[in-house]
Amino acid sequence: MNVQPSASEPAAAAAVAVPEAVPALDTAGPKDPGPGTGPGRGTALVPIVLVVAGGLSVQFGSAVAALLMPKAGALGVVTLRLAAAALILLVVCRPKLRGHSRADWGTVVAFGVAMGGMNTLFYQALDRIPLGIAVTLEVLGPLALSVFASRRLINVVWAGLALVGVVLLGGGGFDRLDPVGAAYALGAGAMWAAYIVFSARTGRRFPQADGLALAMVVAAVLSLPLGIWESGAKLTVPSTLALGAAVAVLSSVLPYTLELMALRRLPASTFAVMMSLEPAIAATAGFLILNQALSTTDALAIALVIGASMGAVRSQTGARKKRQKG
Repeated sequence: MNVQPSASEPAAAAAVAVPEAVPALDTAGPKDPGPGTGPGRGTALVPIVLVVAGGLSVQFGSAVAALLMPKAGALGVVTLRLAAAALILLVVCRPKLRGHSRADWGTVVAFGVAMGGMNTLFYQALDRIPLGIAVTLEVLGPLALSVFASRRLINVVWAGLALVGVVLLGGGGFDRLDPVGAAYALGAGAMWAAYIVFSARTGRRFPQADGLALAMVVAAVLSLPLGIWESGAKLTVPSTLALGAAVAVLSSVLPYTLELMALRRLPASTFAVMMSLEPAIAATAGFLILNQALSTTDALAIALVIGASMGAVRSQTGARKKRQKG
């Protein structure tokens, strides 16, 4: 879909093909006080820190989930994660149910469907292929979003560099992977791209994390029959419930809240390229928790995806400074 942005829209905001998917930038909030002052630079770094922190949380949570799967099954882990996260967010956020339009509810339901699909497909992949490889394949969804949504050639270049990194992180072993697991991971990547789009829309339509809490309920309701069908009474074991709650906090509550906050201040195209950090974080989590060693090729791949993400961030911040000076 081609979009013709109005003259008043920031260039970075116009980079996303669907206008509703573009998060609000700092141009709608407090202005940079000027060169040489600390607060402006610190403000620009806030969404970057939020994305990185969210990535650390979700990947270490995925490693814990891999330890839980023998007890509860892949679908059971998804159900525990989403149900516990929904309960936590409902208690903390206490979202209002009145005063929302039909479009608001449609957005939050779509966000919940994308979230539930992303989790279900990813854990099915994690049950069949290693964590680092699963995330490497999954991250192709956000990379594709950044390529198709960006209106700046430099973002395509950074996405291409990140793609080289995620392919190297696979270590040349994609042809030896369980094809069903690889297909699940690619499907999760497509849902991840949809998650980015609807997370941005939800963040603009609902205050704070209210929309996230409501979307999490939608995702939990959709996953509940599948989890009960696969795991049944196993989901009620106290130790399993405790680990499921830990996975919910690490993999859902913290990262989704942080990413929702980041998407309000960071262009979706830049956010999507920064998701290329996820394979590197996943490889580190797999090494520390699941004893998955890193090879020289893995280290090179990590350097490439980090370089691509840093380049994307520098491009975005550089474009913002030019607009402010103009």
